[in-house]
Amino acid sequence: MAFYRRVGEVPPKRHTQHRAPSGALYREELMGEEGFSSDSSLLYHSGVPSAIVDATPWDLPDQTLTENRPLLPRHLRLHDLTSADWKAVDAVTGRRLVLGNADIRISYVAAGEASPLYRNAVGDECVYVETGTATVETVFGVLHATQGDYVLLPRGTTHRWVPTGSDPVRLYVVEANSHIAPPKRYLSRFGQLLEHAPYCERDLHGPDGQFTVDGADVEVLVRHRGARGVTGTRYVYATHPFDVVGWDGCLYPYTFSVNDFEPITGRVHQPPPVHQVFEGWGFVICNFVPRKVDYHPLSIPVPYYHSNVDSDEVMFYCGGDYEARKGSGIALGSVSLHPGGHSHGPQPDAIESSLGAESFDELAVMVDTFRPLELGEGALSVEDPQYAWTWAGRGPDS
Repeated sequence: MAFYRRVGEVPPKRHTQHRAPSGALYREELMGEEGFSSDSSLLYHSGVPSAIVDATPWDLPDQTLTENRPLLPRHLRLHDLTSADWKAVDAVTGRRLVLGNADIRISYVAAGEASPLYRNAVGDECVYVETGTATVETVFGVLHATQGDYVLLPRGTTHRWVPTGSDPVRLYVVEANSHIAPPKRYLSRFGQLLEHAPYCERDLHGPDGQFTVDGADVEVLVRHRGARGVTGTRYVYATHPFDVVGWDGCLYPYTFSVNDFEPITGRVHQPPPVHQVFEGWGFVICNFVPRKVDYHPLSIPVPYYHSNVDSDEVMFYCGGDYEARKGSGIALGSVSLHPGGHSHGPQPDAIESSLGAESFDELAVMVDTFRPLELGEGALSVEDPQYAWTWAGRGPDS
């Protein structure tokens, strides 16, 4: 993030000696982006952060992708991915791959068990909490995540998910091959969120104070790049990664609640970029929140038909009642994929029924990608085969 935080004990001058009361030297670790030319933080460890004592391959959950051919709009019922034994499922190894391309992978999981320690060395993660609560223990401290939160985890952040409620924590996981940040148009040239942005720094919540854990021979799962794509390694560290006595800088994980997003509305229907919340390389993330709608006397509140010439559009329906999809079979927990090359828009009956509406009570997370998306094993197992034909009211077998 653009603003500076300081937690725990750090020396007055960076890259200088910092010692424990016993006289032992703390080990300074720079965690930085883009080869020392972007945001960074300095962390001070009581142990040696690179001291591994074992390394073995870690087989990731099924990462197979299948081409969207024939090119079709798709409806995926993600709640059907919930395992009957969700209490034994964790938020890292239990992820089911839904959609992906070279820039992004979208997964889903309903978890009830604490995850292993985990680090994504491929890209940042943006995790939307659909339901439930969890603490996210990180090398920077603890985040508290609840329904409606985005949890932003910078690439390389060692962390684990610990569900805290009696119900499953349902997570919609966007794994990037890049960094994820607020849109550049919301930021000053120095990185401050501007007045026209739909949220500000007060809405972003970093880790609680210092969080240290003792331990030896500690296992960490690492997702990283390999010769044939993404792969994994299981490290064992001599000391616990959460041995940080202090850190400071502008790079750290944080949460942002969708409830703090201030919608931008107008006299006529506004285009999707007004709903944007984050961006990464090759994709953007938007959210549609409860809001007043268009107030021109002849306005049509639901979206106009549009052709995604340059992008695939993925909508995750996670609250309220999405007006434009009435009659399509879409419900809470659904994902719609509208690929580039397919003109799409509201179901026909939704247009007339929306006229005169003053507000919409809907909540959805949208991801637009600029490369075509392929279908993961999770998507193939929960697809509604009738969705593509709902605009016409009949399909090829009618």
